[in-house]
Amino acid sequence: MSSSSEKPEVTAAELSDNSRDVEASKPEMDTVHTDEAMKVLANYTGEQEWTEEEEKKLRRKVDWKLLPIMCMTYTLQYYDKAMISQAALFGLRTDLGLMQGNRYSWMASIFYLGFIIGAYPCMILAQRYPVERVASATVTLWGLTLILTTVCHNYQGVYAQRFFLGVLESGISPMFMLIIGSWYRKQEQAMRMGIWYCCTGYVSIFSPLINYGFGLIGGGVSSWRYMYYFGGALTMAWGIVLLFVLPPDPIRARGFNERERYILVARLRTNNSGVRNTHYKMDQVWELATDIKFWLLFSVSLLSMIANGPISAFIPIIISGFGFSQLNSLLLLCPAGAYSGTMMLVASYLAFKYKNNRTWIIFVAQMGTVLACLLLWKLPLEQKGALLFGTTILPSLGAGYAVLMGLGVANTAGYTKRSIASSGIYIGYCIGNFVGPLAFHAEDAPRYAPGFIIVLITSLVAAGLIIAYRFVCVWDNRRRDKAGTMEGFDHAYEDDSTDRKNPQFRYIL
Repeated sequence: MSSSSEKPEVTAAELSDNSRDVEASKPEMDTVHTDEAMKVLANYTGEQEWTEEEEKKLRRKVDWKLLPIMCMTYTLQYYDKAMISQAALFGLRTDLGLMQGNRYSWMASIFYLGFIIGAYPCMILAQRYPVERVASATVTLWGLTLILTTVCHNYQGVYAQRFFLGVLESGISPMFMLIIGSWYRKQEQAMRMGIWYCCTGYVSIFSPLINYGFGLIGGGVSSWRYMYYFGGALTMAWGIVLLFVLPPDPIRARGFNERERYILVARLRTNNSGVRNTHYKMDQVWELATDIKFWLLFSVSLLSMIANGPISAFIPIIISGFGFSQLNSLLLLCPAGAYSGTMMLVASYLAFKYKNNRTWIIFVAQMGTVLACLLLWKLPLEQKGALLFGTTILPSLGAGYAVLMGLGVANTAGYTKRSIASSGIYIGYCIGNFVGPLAFHAEDAPRYAPGFIIVLITSLVAAGLIIAYRFVCVWDNRRRDKAGTMEGFDHAYEDDSTDRKNPQFRYIL
């Protein structure tokens, strides 16, 4: 189904024509109400037109400055998060008293409790202070906290450590969502988010090999600590580097001349969502709280991520329960990592290439996880090949989430509203990841049938809700068209307007 408001993407020439309407005569800008991008537009005195080729070349420059840094950061984050399931095969559960009852499940879940508590404060800091400083500080501190896993000697200690690790890691994903929204047009955002988010899959190709090597130190007895020494030290070093290399937004980033900065800001008028505003606005928070579209995306994020519980904490243990050795259990994670990362890229590319198909991509991704749950729940243990196929396609939901992040950013305007919406969607992600491991109990091994039934149901409901979200956006777009105000970008940076208040705003599907 398509919206009546679907239009071809605005060209660079059309944007540059529109930019002539900017009031360049104002010596000062009211940044409480307007976006800081207005400063750039008002102070620029050069040629206001640019070519498609000029914009394309500049976009490539941004890609090379921004995406490798985001990819490296997110690779380290997922490497650190997934380490727990691999360390579990090399004595961590025995050494820390996690074999009793559901202590291991709670250890996996409590990490995301820290995520829930830390996400909003981190995003408020990222709005009020330079985002590159906030990101650098949190990455460096989480690396230190990761190393401190090695001093834990019981389950209470590792519970505390995992909680604070979650608090520190919580801001990276919503901060990256905010940064992408400040650099790219709506149609460009999904592909770029998919590029850095796919690292969660591709890191699973080589992390089992690295950690197996560390696991063999000392004959594989209590050798899990070496994994944390390496991962923590690497993360701390990268956190310090991040302070100097992360480009925050087109307004403050180094390495761009006046004309490049002007084009970067002017071309984003089509987003109707602003670039940067450091003033926290409670009216935008309240508007978000009553926005049904936000709550639908929040619910999809929460319900779909319940499936991430077995993926991040139990898949090596589940594969081992099929009768495979420690080494083979780790090696068999590699196909799932390759599949997951590739599907994220493919889904993001499709969202970039074809307009208004994002909700359908998310729906199909959820169906992949549904199929995996059915296989892992119903197939007999003797059918190892089919069961391994199920573990390989279980992360299909990740492809949908990569698109979901971009959808949330593209369909939310107003800097405060967008920053809180980004962290809000991530709160849903965290709650889902918190609940997921608790559905898998030690007494249900090796099949974990009750857990997979829960994941099956929640994945189906998430698929239904994303279709409901599509219909709400279609209805809202048509209502605005019928009111007589067509899509436009005349007030893109004025009054830091939200998507609900700006009648020219149109939702992508």
